[in-house]
Amino acid sequence: MAVNVMTSKEVTKKVFNKEELFILDVRNENDFNDWKIEGENFDYFNIPYFELLDGVEEIIDKVPTHKEVVVVCAKEGSSVMVAEMLSDAGLNVSYLQGGMKAWSEYLEPVKVGDLNNEGEIYQFVRIGKGCLSYMVVSNGTAALIDATRMTDSYLNFAESIGAKITHVFDTHLHADHISGGRTIAERTGATYWLPPKDATEVTFNYQPLEDGNDVTIGNSIINIHALYSPGHTIGSTSFVIDEKFLLSGDILFIDSIGRPDLAGMAEDWVGDLRETLYNRYRELSEELIVLPAHFMIIDELNENGSVAEKLGTLFAKNHGLNIDDEYEFRRIVTENLPPQPNAYQEIRQTNMGKINPDLDQQREMEIGPNRCAVR
Repeated sequence: MAVNVMTSKEVTKKVFNKEELFILDVRNENDFNDWKIEGENFDYFNIPYFELLDGVEEIIDKVPTHKEVVVVCAKEGSSVMVAEMLSDAGLNVSYLQGGMKAWSEYLEPVKVGDLNNEGEIYQFVRIGKGCLSYMVVSNGTAALIDATRMTDSYLNFAESIGAKITHVFDTHLHADHISGGRTIAERTGATYWLPPKDATEVTFNYQPLEDGNDVTIGNSIINIHALYSPGHTIGSTSFVIDEKFLLSGDILFIDSIGRPDLAGMAEDWVGDLRETLYNRYRELSEELIVLPAHFMIIDELNENGSVAEKLGTLFAKNHGLNIDDEYEFRRIVTENLPPQPNAYQEIRQTNMGKINPDLDQQREMEIGPNRCAVR
């Protein structure tokens, strides 16, 4: 039987639609346990490919015949080999094109809402990494917020909808992924904005993003208000767009809150984090739709694949917003931290412009799940 190819886009649609899929992951056990493709109705079997070099007879009874099956490895090659052996044994299987490398880099654009004057806001879901970035569009112009290094995805999408990117923002100096903001600004002539308190060591020119900045996109006057909201970093800045959407960066997520330790300042910044979440955000309208820069678990996705929820709902349901005792909050946020992101110090240095790793190095630095949250 022929071996089929399954793309990251096709797998993403299965995640969004809650379809069934059986994943035969042939990476080593540690890599699989650390980071895998997640879906509500996905089943898994993990066996390292080197245990299958002499044949797949021992796993034939592990592979279902009534479900779609995709073989997954790090970069594709091993999964092709295993898929071909399974096919020769009479099974109908696919392999994931590009492997986990491609899964980590895939972006799916999802429209999350309309603005008041014929504008739109799109969320780019980096499904394999948990990163979320945004494009605000109005009257043929666009602003990007928290773009990843996969710059062509944004440029091609903007071209497809007839929009010119004029402003690019980073809500903070990222530590878990390499920003594409500067590159996109250079390629489009857009203005690149960065919070100055996060930019004290950067090696490039930028426009300082500060509390009260008001940037207009398009003729319909879509206002993007910058709201200083430290805690994840000292410069973290949120955005209120069109008095309708709150882009919270890595301060507030749907089911968790931001971590304050990625610059080694957890004890110093935990107070800022609480001030932002429990005071600054409490002054905002509970009707604002929160659009975070990351999601942590697949359960945070809505029916259409977007990650969004009203601020009032988060105040009611997000545990991190309901810790009354300040000392308990400090303990949870400083002692309940997940492992730090892979190569986060090198990623921060890259985003400062201090080092310039090549593409393969950038991919290696970003491997692994989202680890920006405390839950």
